[in-house]
Amino acid sequence: MNFPWDHHKRYNSYPEFFKKLFGERVQKITIDAGFTCPNRDGTLGTGGCTYCNNDAFNPSYCRPGKSISHQIEEGIQFHLNRYRRANKYLAYFQAYSNTYSTMDRLTEIYSEALKNPKIAGLVIGTRPDCVDDDKLDYFRELSKKNYVIIEYGIESCYNKTLERINRGHTFEQSVSAIQKSASRGIATGVHIIFGLPGESEEEMLGEAGILSRLPVQTIKFHQLQIVKNTVMADEYLENPDSFKLFSLESYLEFIIRFIEKLSPGIIIERFTGEVPPRFLLGPDWGLIRNDQINSMIEKRLEKLNTWQGKNFISVLS
Repeated sequence: MNFPWDHHKRYNSYPEFFKKLFGERVQKITIDAGFTCPNRDGTLGTGGCTYCNNDAFNPSYCRPGKSISHQIEEGIQFHLNRYRRANKYLAYFQAYSNTYSTMDRLTEIYSEALKNPKIAGLVIGTRPDCVDDDKLDYFRELSKKNYVIIEYGIESCYNKTLERINRGHTFEQSVSAIQKSASRGIATGVHIIFGLPGESEEEMLGEAGILSRLPVQTIKFHQLQIVKNTVMADEYLENPDSFKLFSLESYLEFIIRFIEKLSPGIIIERFTGEVPPRFLLGPDWGLIRNDQINSMIEKRLEKLNTWQGKNFISVLS
């Protein structure tokens, strides 16, 4: 069967996209540049998002006390030891909101990263309320010579949920940031979390149509995980019955239904998030890695003879 993304997988795969774009494997190097967020530093609030503990996903080499160049060199060595296949790398600015600073500081940080000849581009994680016209114009200029993608943590398409998790921005702000970025030719990605408190499965499935209408290039899916030392962890321990967390089996079933409704033009970067077991309160899926889950999803898509976007037309009608 021929799919519109020109490879054999039944979904628009991120690694396959990069093989086509760069002609070889490209590996991300995570960098912590010491940013914070407006709902942590007192601008919007001080507690942060109720689910967030950045220590749960920062690799060991990624520490803001080290220079950008130092983190890149250590990251390259880490991945050479682990994979031994990558020759090009993307500098992934992940922790907190990586556009939440002055233009001078942003220029200094991103220029330093791009000086390394092995860095082929930038992946910039941020919030939709932490960009403005000047910053987007700067990233537009960078993207003329380098691969640049801004990944927005939108987390939900519903304002009631964003308020519930103390996100500090609205979905309308997400839409505006995505559209302004895309209008400048900047590649745009989004992160979304499934299983947030108060959302029904039908509401979550409805986000496929909402996101498919936006100029989004890539998407990352996260199943809600309860991480220790967060406000949400306290809420969960106090009233676990108020949370409807996905089991592995129910998530696999859900994610297939979701991507059937998702535009085939959106590249799927990741189906699940990973949290080191020492940080995790629930749900417990055992010691299963993302690549194993990818394999399970691919096998189910094959067995069901379905694919990303199979029901895309009906979503938009």
